[in-house]
Amino acid sequence: MKKIILKAGDGKRIKNGHKWVFSNEIKQVEGSPALGDIVSLYDNAESFIGLGFYNPRSLIAFRLITNKEESINELFWKKRIEEAKLLRENVYPKENSYRAVFGESDDMSGVILDKYEDYLCVQFVSAGADKYKNDILEAAKNVYRLEGIFIRNDVTLRKLEGLDLENKVYYGDIPNNIIISENGIKFYTDLVNGQKTGFFFDQRDNRAKLAAYVKDQKVLDCYCHSGAFGIYAKRAGAKEVVFVDSSRVALEMAEKNYSLNGFKDFNGIEADALEYLMSQEAKSAKFDIVNIDPPGLIKSRKDFNAGFKHCVKINEAAMNLLNSGGILAVSSCSHHLGFKEFKDAIHQAAAKLKRKALILEYGFQAKDHPVLASMPETEYLNFAVVVMKGVC
Repeated sequence: MKKIILKAGDGKRIKNGHKWVFSNEIKQVEGSPALGDIVSLYDNAESFIGLGFYNPRSLIAFRLITNKEESINELFWKKRIEEAKLLRENVYPKENSYRAVFGESDDMSGVILDKYEDYLCVQFVSAGADKYKNDILEAAKNVYRLEGIFIRNDVTLRKLEGLDLENKVYYGDIPNNIIISENGIKFYTDLVNGQKTGFFFDQRDNRAKLAAYVKDQKVLDCYCHSGAFGIYAKRAGAKEVVFVDSSRVALEMAEKNYSLNGFKDFNGIEADALEYLMSQEAKSAKFDIVNIDPPGLIKSRKDFNAGFKHCVKINEAAMNLLNSGGILAVSSCSHHLGFKEFKDAIHQAAAKLKRKALILEYGFQAKDHPVLASMPETEYLNFAVVVMKGVC
């Protein structure tokens, strides 16, 4: 029997709903489990806690997938995917593209399934999920009517699990570009070559929040990626939108999406966003609204101080473009920058400029990325709409 026994006092967290056991919490391993095997977890009194994936090479040595003694097979995964599907259909009843499975929050540790109309782009970031990927994907085919599945296993988290990187077609044919719809807006997505799995579903609700403020305003969309924030703004009546990204490929995709929605005269600037924010060109443009959605700046705890300072610097540069009454929309997708620190980065930037920042509303990751209350690691995205007071 393959089993793990915890040290005395080290079972409380996982019994209270967390999904991980760390290697330094394990007292004993029995049965010689291999990388990715499903094992039983017991506390120090040898009471059963649950079943999960084992990884002797990772700091996260055990990932809980069920508290019951049950068979982990294709039917098991089918039930999990069906439960996740029902939640998405309830929160986004009109949508056909969304994050279909969000790892631990959907009791599928290390599994990401993103649904793009009739296609799935998937990632397996734990050794156990990778070992059982065929059962998981066959289950997904039984839940959804799919034309294709692409495995996008190029995420660096796999290296921490002792896994190789790989991208490949699992099923069907994958088009170069798939057109999806989000809140009635169309976007091209590239499952094979795009960032992450092809599109950032997690900002869906925040894009709609910002769109409520843009009518007749001049908007700057920095780190624009696919152009989604700016295109939402244009559809909501913004008089002008300027898109900025350091990637020529990203700008080309943003322009394609802009045209796809019937808009003309795309204004894209290929530049480092922070350098542009600090430029005289940006200062002279007189923007009413500035949106900044930088990539994750704090990858680990050791990066916190440098990453936090960079967040403040970006916020300050964006605020400095806005006259009194102008609006800053700011995002952070770093788990290690919590809500309190996110708000403090806004405060510190405003303080440096001796200006007042009034936060009108907050946003978080979209509802297809639900936060597991017992596991703070599942919460990573913060968003705020801020009115700046005082003339720059």
